[in-house]
Amino acid sequence: MSLSPFEHPFLSGLFGDAEVAPLFSAEADIAAMLRFETALAEAQAECGILSEVEAGAVADGLARFVPDMAALGGGVGRDGVVVPELVRQLRRAVGGAAAEKVHFGATSQDVIDTSLVLRLAAAAEIVETRLADCIDALAALAERDGHLSLTGYTRMQAAIPITAADRVAAWRAPLERSRQRLAAFRRDGFAVQFGGAAGTLEKLAGRGAQVRAALAARLGLADRPQWQSQRDTLAEFAGLLSLVSGSLGKFGQDVALLAELGGEIRLSGGGGSSAMPHKQNPVSAELLVTLARFNAAQLSAMHQSLVHEQERSGAAWALEWLVLPQMTVATGVSLSAARRLTGQIERLGKDAG
Repeated sequence: MSLSPFEHPFLSGLFGDAEVAPLFSAEADIAAMLRFETALAEAQAECGILSEVEAGAVADGLARFVPDMAALGGGVGRDGVVVPELVRQLRRAVGGAAAEKVHFGATSQDVIDTSLVLRLAAAAEIVETRLADCIDALAALAERDGHLSLTGYTRMQAAIPITAADRVAAWRAPLERSRQRLAAFRRDGFAVQFGGAAGTLEKLAGRGAQVRAALAARLGLADRPQWQSQRDTLAEFAGLLSLVSGSLGKFGQDVALLAELGGEIRLSGGGGSSAMPHKQNPVSAELLVTLARFNAAQLSAMHQSLVHEQERSGAAWALEWLVLPQMTVATGVSLSAARRLTGQIERLGKDAG
């Protein structure tokens, strides 16, 4: 049994995403942290802080590393974050004189934030691909049924005749804008976090910016001065997620209303009822509305997490861990459901006259 519907044994049949959800597993998190620590040692060797031999020993040890997950859980209970215990295990794995060079100059937040950014970047690529797919599917729907007639509604009341193309355009245009926003964000929004104990990289003898740039290049992330108490970029990404799922929620709500009224839409593949076998429930449409409202609610929590006191926050930081992964998965599920729903629309509109 799971507390999250996104990975629940049977609720995941509705809310699960086999491509996005694994990015937020413990295994994916540790793998991204190891990428950070390996790249950090290599960047420091490039900048003359570590020797090539030391960096090679760190990389070799980390490549063989197998985590003790039970000890990591105990470490989080003790320290509040996983990194102190993880670094202890990593240093044992590296061994010898190079062991103390693991994590040199970094702090827990550098590792955790960069791990998150690496995985969000991978998720954003999936989201952008699915967005394009949804946009193309809606374009195909407009091409097929756009000439058909629909009743236009304003303030939930019948207004004037429109075409199916008019309605599909209102579904598609916000997704196109979100795709443009996401593409722009992906160019430089995912930045490495590297600031050391209080953001000053004090252990790197004036070469902190040089190391950070080399680290960012190795990880394929943007190079930006430390942002450990500046969370606006993560909040911006959460806002993009909510815009996507919210726009899809409008699509779902419209389809559900059309299905309720009958006559102007024909759907296939609806959900069954245990009490009324004749029913075909618009499950995908309803799911889009649910996830839109879920992400809208979670976005307020991400804006609460902007309040990072002084140089580092534990409370606001941990709030992001509860919220942002679920928002990302919810958006991935929304896009899959929207694509499925578009395919279930056998006919949108009716012949004029």
